[in-house]
Amino acid sequence: MTLIRWNPARPVRMQDVHDEMDRLIEGFLGRPFGPVAEPFSIPVDVEETPEAYVLRADLPGVTQKDVKVTIAGDTLTLRAERKRETEQRKGSVHRSERLYGAFERTFTLADPVRADQVEATYKDGVLEIRVPKAEEARVREIEVKVG
Repeated sequence: MTLIRWNPARPVRMQDVHDEMDRLIEGFLGRPFGPVAEPFSIPVDVEETPEAYVLRADLPGVTQKDVKVTIAGDTLTLRAERKRETEQRKGSVHRSERLYGAFERTFTLADPVRADQVEATYKDGVLEIRVPKAEEARVREIEVKVG
């Protein structure tokens, strides 16, 4: 353990206070049930190119028919549902940590988009959504002329 000299003039960051409180509580109470599960959410990468927004979402165990993508104005919504396996097993379940159910993610896009040209593809558990920008939102390079 590293000792750090306390300096009352050092600015206090709220994240430092939060981390210290977490450390104190975990030290006192421990973590008897292991890590706390996050609310059911999926990881999404959002990339912006000069021509479009590209979103990639990991959806393992979700079938294509259980995925719905909608766009209204500058808001893109991704809905999906992972269903619990209904297969009857002869053994007993000792631990069940995988999450099931419906989830929804909403993204507000910064630039005007062409909603009529949005494309969504689903392959190997990864959903890719390509949202083309409207012509007025695209970056154009202007040639500088010598006068």
